[in-house]
Amino acid sequence: MKTYKPVTKSSRGKTTIEYRKFLSGHKPLKALTKGKRHSGGRNSFGRITMRHKGGGHKKTYRLVDFTYDKKNIPAKIASIEYDPFRSAFIGLASYADGEKRYVVVPRTCAVGDTFIVSENAPATTGNRLPLANIPVGTFVYNIELKPGAGARLARAAGNYCEIVAQDAGYTHIKLPSTEVRRVLSTSWASVGEASNEEHRLVNIGKAGRSRWMGVRPTVRGSAMNPVDHPHGGGEGRAGRGSRRQRTLWGRPAGKGQKTRRPKKYSNVFIVSRRKVGKRA
Repeated sequence: MKTYKPVTKSSRGKTTIEYRKFLSGHKPLKALTKGKRHSGGRNSFGRITMRHKGGGHKKTYRLVDFTYDKKNIPAKIASIEYDPFRSAFIGLASYADGEKRYVVVPRTCAVGDTFIVSENAPATTGNRLPLANIPVGTFVYNIELKPGAGARLARAAGNYCEIVAQDAGYTHIKLPSTEVRRVLSTSWASVGEASNEEHRLVNIGKAGRSRWMGVRPTVRGSAMNPVDHPHGGGEGRAGRGSRRQRTLWGRPAGKGQKTRRPKKYSNVFIVSRRKVGKRA
């Protein structure tokens, strides 16, 4: 991590990632980029449907491949680059047939490393293969929930899942949330851990830096009026008035409370629920 001499109040404790240690310094491949408009958290009617979003620096979208449909063709990592739309680093994969695609690279990846997407690939870092062919105890990322649907789980910086069992056509994986879930063994996953594990250590330092990222301020519910939030109202600094902490819409939130819907479609795939509350 990079720290700063505290010449201002905001630079005291501020930290950033030393990108020069991890990135190759290449500019993004123009053919794999496109412009992207910011929604500001609003839907097609202009109404805010996602709070605390808006502003931020202009960003170029990178077309990252999560389907990995080029099978049995070896690929070489030509560059490791920063992606403003995700926390993990991406790499430009140059396939043996000449095609180039962006992929999320594993933690130990370097320029010149090779990988292959194949059912018969060895379970080494970077390779992608069906969950049924990966040994128990292996760390994986970019995991599919349905075969061919593309990677959905463990794509953020430093994330990984652990394969804990193989049973009757299903693979049991332990998610970063500590939940153990069943996934079809025919789904594919990449071996290793997502790159940029230091992302969780970043200290933003000042409110303005959050605004550059497109994050707008959050107002405490206890500072609102009763009409605006369940915690609002009261004379002075009053308590929230209810045993459970609630969201703006009155649903339970945080403080170790269970927030999952009782009849969610994926309940049948959960082997053990995640441990709620603060984790050391």
